[in-house]
Amino acid sequence: MNTINERMQTIINELKMTKTEFANKVNVTQQYISKIVKKGNPSDMFIDSVCTKFNINEEWLRTGIGDMFNVVFKEDEYTRYAMEIGMGEHEFIQRAIIKYGKLSDANKKIIDEFLDSLLNDK
Repeated sequence: MNTINERMQTIINELKMTKTEFANKVNVTQQYISKIVKKGNPSDMFIDSVCTKFNINEEWLRTGIGDMFNVVFKEDEYTRYAMEIGMGEHEFIQRAIIKYGKLSDANKKIIDEFLDSLLNDK
């Protein structure tokens, strides 16, 4: 992969998204993404958005050096998902968390036990 354009296409492929889905996630048009992948020169703001949104290593995107994705520590991964949920990207999960918060302690305990058995199922 010699060009940033090829690396942009690689990101889209790796994320298993269409150009339209990818464009929607970074708040640009599908036409803009197509232009970037073909021959365009992405702006610094666009590069920053892509790297932040998808945990892409900026040096790799700009130069091809290093790994495509940044290393994510468990706490960072949690924070990223929490931010996505807080920003309304996963409305169903957001509603479930709010409902959970309103449950009685007894009902929270039931859900906690269920989730514990689900997550620890081997």
